[in-house]
Amino acid sequence: MARAFLGLGSNLGDGVANLNRALQLLREFVGDVQAVSDFVTSEPWGYASEHRFTNAVCAVETALPPMQLLDMTQHIERQMGRTHKHAPGESYTDRIIDIDILTYADVRMQNERLTLPHPLIEQRDFVKYPMQDCIKKLSE
Repeated sequence: MARAFLGLGSNLGDGVANLNRALQLLREFVGDVQAVSDFVTSEPWGYASEHRFTNAVCAVETALPPMQLLDMTQHIERQMGRTHKHAPGESYTDRIIDIDILTYADVRMQNERLTLPHPLIEQRDFVKYPMQDCIKKLSE
């Protein structure tokens, strides 16, 4: 088993309901969700949109290795109605749900599909501060 921190975001529809649904599916398909940060709202990052994001970070204990975890998070995104995942070089778009693997235990890796730890954690306040909150909740 390994602990992974996942970033969740939604800016289409009911963001709170979308994040809660994603957390339910993570419990069902990925593992034990051990802690969830408070939900925060943020402006879109990396593109212009009139839709604000609802964001959170969760800690999950999983038996899935990193690439299978990525496949499962993308399966959950599709199950919730996400139809397009941007490719490198493409601009970001509004989305019903986005699930990013931020860290996976102490794994460091990089391939065409996944970089661990996520390279933009420190640049994104909507990830950095919820992650700190999630870590704090784990220790309570």
